[in-house]
Amino acid sequence: MGEFWDNIKKLFQTAEASTPSQPVIHEVIERDEVFNIEFENWKQKLAKQRILDWLKAEYSSFLIENENRDKAVAFLNTASANGFVIHFHQTKYQKKEIVFLFDYFKEKVKLLNYKSYLSDTRTYNRPAWVERVDKHYLKPPTNLKKPEAGNFDQGYGNITIELTYRNDKIWNLKFQAVNYNDRMYKKAEPFKDLMNKILN
Repeated sequence: MGEFWDNIKKLFQTAEASTPSQPVIHEVIERDEVFNIEFENWKQKLAKQRILDWLKAEYSSFLIENENRDKAVAFLNTASANGFVIHFHQTKYQKKEIVFLFDYFKEKVKLLNYKSYLSDTRTYNRPAWVERVDKHYLKPPTNLKKPEAGNFDQGYGNITIELTYRNDKIWNLKFQAVNYNDRMYKKAEPFKDLMNKILN
C-alpha cells in the first residue's frame, strides 16, 4: 500500500514540476475513424466557410491598417515571422470545429508540397491552470543537394500551427510561418500568398 501512495505522490510532484520543455504528458496526435468522418463532413458545411470568410475579412482589414478589427484575432508581421492568433476564448465557436480548423490548416499547407515534420500534444502545469498545446509543425521540401543555380527554395518558411488549451478549454489557435534570413536560401514567398491559399 505504501508503494502505491509513493507512486501517486511522485505523479503529483512530476505534474507540479512540469514545463513546456518537460511536459507531464507528451503524445503524438492521432485521429480515429470517427473524427476523420466528422472532419470530412465539416469541410462541406457552411460553418467552415463562415470562419474562413471572417478570417479573410480580418486579414484584409489588417493589410489596409483598418483599426476597426475584431479583437478576437491578432496578426504578426515581422521580417522573419508572419502569422495570426485567434483568441477563441473570446468567441462562441464550439470546441470540435476549432479542432477541425486546426487540422484543416495543416491539410491546406500539405497541399503546398509541405511535409508534416511533427504533430504532437504536450501537457504541463502553469501557476493558475493546466496548459496543453497541440502542435503541427511543417517544413517545405528540401533537397540534400544545393541547386546548380541559386539557393535553396524555402517556400514560405517553416510553419507551426498550435492549439492551446487552459484547463481543457481552448484558449487560442496560432498559425505562424518563420523564414530563414540566410544566404543559402532564396527569399521566402510572401505570407499574403500563403494566407490566400489556406483561406480559399
